[in-house]
Amino acid sequence: MTIKVKGLRWWMIGLLTLGTITNYLARSSLSIAAPTVMQHLHISTHEYGWITGAFLVMYPIGAPLTGYLMDRIGLRAGFLICGVAWSLVCMAHGFVAGWVGLFVLRGVLGLVEAAFIPGGMRAAAYWFPAQERGIAAGVFNLGTSTGAILAPPLIAWSILHYNWQVAFMIAGALGLCWAVLWLILYRHPDRHPALSNEEAAYIAAGQETTLRLNEGKKPSLREILKERNFWGIALPRFFADPVWGTLVYWMPLYLYQARGFDLKTIAMTAWLPFVTADVGCLMGGSLSAWLKRRFGTPIVDGKRMVFTLAAFLMIGMAGVGLVQSPAMAIFLLCLGGFAHQTLSITVISMSADLFPRREVGTVTGLAGCVAGIGNLAFTLVIGGLVSKIGYTPFFIALGFGDLMGATVLWTVVRPVKAVPAEPLVREVGV
Repeated sequence: MTIKVKGLRWWMIGLLTLGTITNYLARSSLSIAAPTVMQHLHISTHEYGWITGAFLVMYPIGAPLTGYLMDRIGLRAGFLICGVAWSLVCMAHGFVAGWVGLFVLRGVLGLVEAAFIPGGMRAAAYWFPAQERGIAAGVFNLGTSTGAILAPPLIAWSILHYNWQVAFMIAGALGLCWAVLWLILYRHPDRHPALSNEEAAYIAAGQETTLRLNEGKKPSLREILKERNFWGIALPRFFADPVWGTLVYWMPLYLYQARGFDLKTIAMTAWLPFVTADVGCLMGGSLSAWLKRRFGTPIVDGKRMVFTLAAFLMIGMAGVGLVQSPAMAIFLLCLGGFAHQTLSITVISMSADLFPRREVGTVTGLAGCVAGIGNLAFTLVIGGLVSKIGYTPFFIALGFGDLMGATVLWTVVRPVKAVPAEPLVREVGV
């Protein structure tokens, strides 16, 4: 007799969170090691801009491709393929001899690492009722900031005790360990032997029948792109994602170049904005769920309210380059990390509230493509102009971009009418 695990849906999203941590360890490793790598390989700031840009070119391409892959072959096989790939590519960073090698590897890394948000939202769509999707999205997105928190001390320690090549090997090896765990432990909810009938019924009762129709039908890219709701959630991500790209790729270099921090000081401070980002991950979904329980606010409207509130908090990030105190600059970066993840979780999780479950991975991936284009454009502009005009104008732009996203969210998105779900039919004997 198979043992049933209470709250299995949270264990599954926790497993996904571990994968997201390894994803972001691999992604953040270069930014932490950048001062050392740039010195040893004689890489200029302009060339570093192209290296980070390679990731951001391929990430928008990878998001819809991996999202479609998840919708076609399922999460278990899809994440196994992508997890192994991003781990091996990360390890290969330690063997490059110049900026061109890093440029190629970062491009490949962007292609496969784009899988985590589309895959995570597909998992939330199948494993969670509507009122818990935002919280679930926040939980697996904890891995983004947790990975970014762990990266500075791990990478700095590896460089100081060994060398920068070993740092990439360690980060990649952790990803391979997670891929093995994923293969062993993950199953789709209607085939997972440890899912109790009671929990299966609870999940189904909170899912809309309208979003469970035509489960066997393939996602249609053309139809998705014609939907106003798609653009209603994609454009706010276009304005929002450059904030995260700046924190992950440029903040350590900013602290080094503009604030005079050395590697040890960066290791002690660069993780702080990601701690507040962790809080923001949980805040976005929790606030919208609270509005639903306390005031009966529809899920989508509650998420729009939370997004707007966080967009106003984001204005504080405009002052990062204006303040004299390094401590105040770190505080404003922390406020930006909190606000960004709060609003980011709300808009990312809307894909499961507005589109059929069979399309969630593809929709999230396509929206990630739009977001990645914004991220790419922003980082290329930074790489080309930061040596001439400094970082301050870029922080000012980041402080006000999300207000435009909030305007789009309120004027374009049209909520789907909720209909109570039918009971979940599980396969016999599993």
